[in-house]
Amino acid sequence: MSGLLALLDDVVALTKLTAATLDDAASQAVQASAKAAGVVIDDAAVTPRYVTGLAAQRELPIVGRIAIGSLRNKLLFLLPAALLLSAYFPDAITPLLMLGGLYLAFEGYEKVHHLLAARSETEQGLKVVAELAKGDTALEDQKVAGAIRTDFILSAEIMAIALASITAPDLVTQALVLAAVAIFITVAVYGVVALIVKADDLGVRLVKRNGAISGPIGRALVYGMPAFLETLSLIGMLAMLWVGGGILVHGLAEFGIVQPEHVIHHIAEAVAGAVPLAGGVASWLVTATGSAIVGLVAGAVTAAVVAIGGAPFRKRQAGH
Repeated sequence: MSGLLALLDDVVALTKLTAATLDDAASQAVQASAKAAGVVIDDAAVTPRYVTGLAAQRELPIVGRIAIGSLRNKLLFLLPAALLLSAYFPDAITPLLMLGGLYLAFEGYEKVHHLLAARSETEQGLKVVAELAKGDTALEDQKVAGAIRTDFILSAEIMAIALASITAPDLVTQALVLAAVAIFITVAVYGVVALIVKADDLGVRLVKRNGAISGPIGRALVYGMPAFLETLSLIGMLAMLWVGGGILVHGLAEFGIVQPEHVIHHIAEAVAGAVPLAGGVASWLVTATGSAIVGLVAGAVTAAVVAIGGAPFRKRQAGH
């Protein structure tokens, strides 16, 4: 009898431990997802352009293919890699995180550059749309592959940010947190993307009904989606610079270069003190702006290095 009671006591203790682990994992997953919000916004802003010009019946299947590829990247490749880093190379997490931040800053700078050269990009986009309208499945596969590659980089950054924010030392909790973050963010991002790409079709249907309520809502969706997508793209660009710059600033502080972080912090405190009614918002805006400026400068320097380093290869290719 005493043996049975002891067994039951062990089962209860194990159940409590499991519940505590799951609760801790859920709590940390929410925190990690919040810290990766900037990259998530950019992921949601980037993906809709990969279905631009596709036939309406192909939009959701393409989004589904990209989502499956994204989840596969996170669970099969990035999660095990993150756990290996945590277990055997924990000192490598910050440098790798900074490399990811530098990539985001570079991508953000490239988007700023492309924004200034919007005309040529628009002309190129129209050519792609014309080719997609012909039903070119090879081009469709190419766009999906490109979307999954871009998602891999963004997903790696999300998982790295999540890993850096996990406080639990055991691998089980870390694995649960990373898996929860991977699934939640993938479902959230591509659920939003699916809604975005089908919003105009919903608007057309509502306009056709021409009801007292459905008609105006439908027209608002049809005419409002282009502006919304442009706004989302701008937010994504700013998020890349803000998140990438913020990662670089915090990473530099980890290595003893604290001046950029201190300057941004002091300016944020001064601005928050000047507007006490909205101090928190003002402080966040200053911090985000400072991080974005750092990201823009880092991205510009990286772009210059890439351009100079790649010049010989471009000359050789031009010669051939």
